[in-house]
Amino acid sequence: MIAENVQEELRFFASTERKKAVERFFKTGIGEYGQGDIFIGVAAPDIRRISRKYRDLPFVELQKLIASPIHEERSCALVILVERYEKGGGANHGERKVILDFYLQNRHYVNNWDLVDCSAPKILGRAIYDDLQEVEILDRLAVSDNMWERRIAIVATMYFIRKGILEHTFRLAKLLLGDSQDLIHKAVGWMLREAWKKDPAMVEAFLKKHYRQVPRTTLRYAIEKMEENKRRIFLKEY
Repeated sequence: MIAENVQEELRFFASTERKKAVERFFKTGIGEYGQGDIFIGVAAPDIRRISRKYRDLPFVELQKLIASPIHEERSCALVILVERYEKGGGANHGERKVILDFYLQNRHYVNNWDLVDCSAPKILGRAIYDDLQEVEILDRLAVSDNMWERRIAIVATMYFIRKGILEHTFRLAKLLLGDSQDLIHKAVGWMLREAWKKDPAMVEAFLKKHYRQVPRTTLRYAIEKMEENKRRIFLKEY
C-alpha cells in the first residue's frame, strides 16, 4: 500500500462539476477562508470508501497524503487516522498515542472546517478523555493565532459533550467569545447547542451571563433547538 494508490483512486472518482461546486462551498476565492485550497471533486462517500480500503496505510505514506495541497487527499488521510484510532485500544492502545502524535504534528494541514470537524473530536478529544494527552492543550490551541487550531480546540470538546462532560466546552467558549472569525463563532455556537441537548439550564445560564459578549451568530446557533417562544426571548431581550 502506497499513497499513490490512494491518489489514483481519488482521481478516478473526481468530477469537474463537483470540483467547481465544492470550491464555491469551501470559499476558495481570493480573500476567503479557503483561499489556495485545491479540490479535485471527490464526494465524501467515495473518500470514506477509499479510506476504509487503505486503513492500514503506513505512516510514511499517510504523511504524503496529509501534507498534500489537494483537499481530498488530506481528508482521506484524516478519515484513515480516525478509523484507526477508533479501532485501537487494548493491545493496540499504544497505536492511539502514535496516531495522536502524528495528528498533532501535522495539525497545520488540518486547515479547513470539514477537516477539523471530522477529526478533532474523535482523535484529540477522545485522546484527552483516554488520558493520552493533557487537557491543557485545548486552552493553548484556543488562543492560537491560527484560526483552525482555535476551531480544533472548541470542536474537540464534542467528545466530552457526548459523555455528558460540559466544563471544557464552557471554558473554551468563554475564551473564544471575542474571536474575530465567523467560523469560530459558528463552532462555539454549535458546541453550545450540543451542550444544550445535555443540560439546557447550564447553557442558558452561560448565555445570559455573557450575553453582551456573545456574537450574534454564536447565539443563533446555540439556541436553535430551543422552544420557539424562549428562542425569541433570547434573541430580543438578552
